[in-house]
Amino acid sequence: MTTSQNRAIGRIECLDVARGCALIAMLVYHFTWDLEFFGYLPPGYAQVGGWKLFARAIASSFLILVGVGLVLAHGEGIRWPSFRKRCLQIAAGAAAITAATLAFTPQGFVFFGILHLIALGSLLALAFLRLPFWLTAASAALVIAVSFAFTTPWTDSRWLAWIGFSEHPPLSNDFVPLFPWFGPILIGMAIAQAFARFGIWKKLGGLNGVFRPLWPLSTLGRHSLLFYLLHQPISIGVVAAAAFIAPPDQTAAFQQSCRQTCERDRDASFCVAYCGCVQKKLEEAELLDRLLRSQLTEVETGRVSETVNYCSFNAQP
Repeated sequence: MTTSQNRAIGRIECLDVARGCALIAMLVYHFTWDLEFFGYLPPGYAQVGGWKLFARAIASSFLILVGVGLVLAHGEGIRWPSFRKRCLQIAAGAAAITAATLAFTPQGFVFFGILHLIALGSLLALAFLRLPFWLTAASAALVIAVSFAFTTPWTDSRWLAWIGFSEHPPLSNDFVPLFPWFGPILIGMAIAQAFARFGIWKKLGGLNGVFRPLWPLSTLGRHSLLFYLLHQPISIGVVAAAAFIAPPDQTAAFQQSCRQTCERDRDASFCVAYCGCVQKKLEEAELLDRLLRSQLTEVETGRVSETVNYCSFNAQP
């Protein structure tokens, strides 16, 4: 079945439902991140372990669906008006996120997040639209493999880190570089091309009625960009209001995180003294709250490092 025949089927509701599920998962993760940001959870809680895997799974699912959508919409010929409109909307959203995060979390602002990647990846994906699915899949494997096989300090700056080869990439609250994350877009394209080749889209389109009870998810999936842009300001607003009414005990969260990190290498008695020293010094310098909110300037980051070094040498159990 060709992509032009796919268009005749209309929307494939299972894809809209899949986007809706991915958006809900993203909301759950970002709400957890917001709880950490405001001090209800220990620092780093949403960036390690299962939560880190959860975040990567969400990003991968979004990018795979982007690749699928590109093939369904443009596989038989690029529809330039709709393609330009969509790319401009995504690029504008990416710019808005950069501006907002630069204002509120300058040390970890989003300079190349998932929307930035989708905008650039959509342009690069045009070169793969007419390839056979197996060649697109091989290209995806190559993109992912190269990113794990090659790194260089020459791309450590924010101006070049977006490529994905940095040895020490800059701090960012949402960093999704071209390598390896262009790979999932190509995987989605390969899947869509294979489905078109073997007539699977027609079968999935015939199942649309099965998914109608899930219309809230499919409706959400049809407005994914709008939801992406609105959900985080709303989530932050809800948590900020809660923090205003019932402020979290941020010092307790800091102590828990500090001791967990410290006790990987030192005994518990030392870590109690060390973390108490760091907390006291940072509170005296009025830096603890800014550290917990990821709002440190470069100068303040240096002062925190000096405090850590001082307490490492002078803490006594």
